[in-house]
Amino acid sequence: MDSAKLKKLVSNNVVVVVLILLCIGFGLSNKTFFGGRNVSNILSQMCTNALLASGLTYVIILGGIDISVGSIAGVAGVIVSFIGLRFPDMNVPFAMFLIITTGIVVGALCGLINGVLIAYFNVIPMICTVSTMTALRGLAFILTGGQPVYGLPTSFAFLGASRVIPTQTMPNGAVPVIVIFTTIVVVIMHILLSKTVFGRHVFAVGSNSNVAHLSGINVKKINLISYVICGVMAGLCGVCIASKLQNGQPNSGNGYEMFAIASTVLGGTSLSGGSGSVARAMFGCAVIAVIKTGMDLLNIYSYWQNVVIGAIIIIAVVLDMMQKRSRGK
Repeated sequence: MDSAKLKKLVSNNVVVVVLILLCIGFGLSNKTFFGGRNVSNILSQMCTNALLASGLTYVIILGGIDISVGSIAGVAGVIVSFIGLRFPDMNVPFAMFLIITTGIVVGALCGLINGVLIAYFNVIPMICTVSTMTALRGLAFILTGGQPVYGLPTSFAFLGASRVIPTQTMPNGAVPVIVIFTTIVVVIMHILLSKTVFGRHVFAVGSNSNVAHLSGINVKKINLISYVICGVMAGLCGVCIASKLQNGQPNSGNGYEMFAIASTVLGGTSLSGGSGSVARAMFGCAVIAVIKTGMDLLNIYSYWQNVVIGAIIIIAVVLDMMQKRSRGK
């Protein structure tokens, strides 16, 4: 392979190269980084961010944004916890049904509000979702009185905290159930975006909404459905958090939107719309998870971790703008 092809390959897969370098660096710095238990923890930590990022990919491809996903997650977690208290003897299948259904319904309703305001009332996405973010977070605190919802049955924790496939070193299970669940959801989201007519319409609207409208695409409908999908992913994220903690925290999901946006942009989704991929966004999620876990192993102060994540977001935005200018030239 000549240097030109190698340079093009690296430039098209920067996030993969960064991920590999980070893994090598943290692996050399701490011997436990590549241990089975730590790898399992990284995958588990990725899940909530992966759910949010997969939904955000749709709206960012449209040229929009959704800052409310963290608050949607918080409300969904609180509501499913209150419902869970009413069924103290529920078994695992019923708990799974309850959690997933609640996440879908609550997330869809919240996404529907955002979608209607943005698609049919022409509210600017940033203004709309910041407003719903604030309102929904307030609602979560009103519902709980500012206190966590405790006393949930043990079956409630199966999705978020249980593991399967035991090994000698990990007798309680090596693979978290939440990883299996998230993988299935992300694959569905990837197929929907990349292999269906709806997905092609999302790209068309994001590239040029006027041309898409003249081509017969219902632009408002595509925007509405995309925000509903984003809301559903946030709802599933919230109930997974509640299941993992086995309680409903009104403050859960706070700030998660920044990690999800960073992961999506790191994965190559353009903030100006028209391009992106759910699969590549997962590499962005992996970068964020590896950095957080690696810094934890190195005992780096949590505030410095926030500084690093913030810097990553800035770098991702700058790279996105540079690529946009390069394509323009």
